Amino acid sequence: MQPQQLNPSGEPHEMSFIDHLEALRWHIIRSAIAVVVFTTGAFFAKEFIFHDVILGPSRPDFWTYRMFCKFGAWVHAPDLCIDKIGFVIQNRQMSGQLSMHISTSFMVGICLTFPYLFWEIWRFVKPGLYPHERANSQGAVFFVSLLFALGLLFGYYVAAPLSINFLAGYVVDPTIENQIDMQSYLSTLTTMSLSCAFVFELPMIVFFLAKAGIVSPEIMQVYRKHAIVVILIIAAIITPPDISAQIIVTIPILLLYELSIHIARVVRRGDAARLNAKLARQQAAEQGA
Repeated sequence: MQPQQLNPSGEPHEMSFIDHLEALRWHIIRSAIAVVVFTTGAFFAKEFIFHDVILGPSRPDFWTYRMFCKFGAWVHAPDLCIDKIGFVIQNRQMSGQLSMHISTSFMVGICLTFPYLFWEIWRFVKPGLYPHERANSQGAVFFVSLLFALGLLFGYYVAAPLSINFLAGYVVDPTIENQIDMQSYLSTLTTMSLSCAFVFELPMIVFFLAKAGIVSPEIMQVYRKHAIVVILIIAAIITPPDISAQIIVTIPILLLYELSIHIARVVRRGDAARLNAKLARQQAAEQGA
C-alpha cells in the first residue's frame, strides 16, 4: 500500500516518489532541530549534566551505592555496602574535556529526544500502513518510549554502577593505582545504559513480530531454554565478569522475555477473535442474502 496524504478536497491520494522524499526531508529536518535544541540545553546545563548525572556513579554518595549500603545493613551483610570508589578520573588530552562536553551533550540530546524521534519515524511510516495495521499499532510511540526510558534508567542506576564499581575495584597488585581516562569511563557508562535501553525494547519487538505472524507464543516457549542461554550471554557482554552483576541484569531480561510470551499470546487471541468476528459477519451477510 502506497503512502497517502490528503488533497485540498480532503480525500486521500497516493504520494509520488518526489512527495515521499519531500515528506521524509521534513521529518528529518524536524528531528534534527529537536536534537539540536536538546543538545544545546544539555551543553549549557554543564554542571548538572556532568557533576550530578555523568559523574554521579563515580562517587560513593550515588543513590545506588547508598541503597546497597542500606540493603546490606538490613540483611546484616556489610560487604554489600559500597562506600569507596577506588579510582581517579583523569584527562590526558588537551582538548579532551571540550570533546567530551560536546559528545556527551549530543548523547544526552539524543536520549531526551528519543520519544519525539520515534514519533517522527512513526508519522512517516503510518500513512503506508493498512487501516487494521494502524489500529493494531495504537500506542506504539508511548510504549516504545516508556520501555526505552525504563531500560535507560535501569542501565544507569543498576548495570553501569555495578560495572564501574567492579572494574574500578579490580586490581592485580595493590601497588597499581587505577587512574581512569575520562573517555574510558564515559564509554563504560553510555554502553551500559544504552545497551539496557535497547534490550528493554524486547516486548515491543515481539509485539510487532507477532502481529506480522513471524513469532508465536508456542515458538517462544519451545525455545525458552535457548533464549535463556542468549540472555545470559547478553548479560555477560554488557556487564563485567561479576556473577552478582550478571544475575541482577539477567533477571529483568528474563522477566521481559516472559512478558513477551504473554504479549504474543494476547496478540494471537486478538487476531483469532477478529477473524471469528469477520467470519460471523460474512455468514450473517450470506444468510441475509
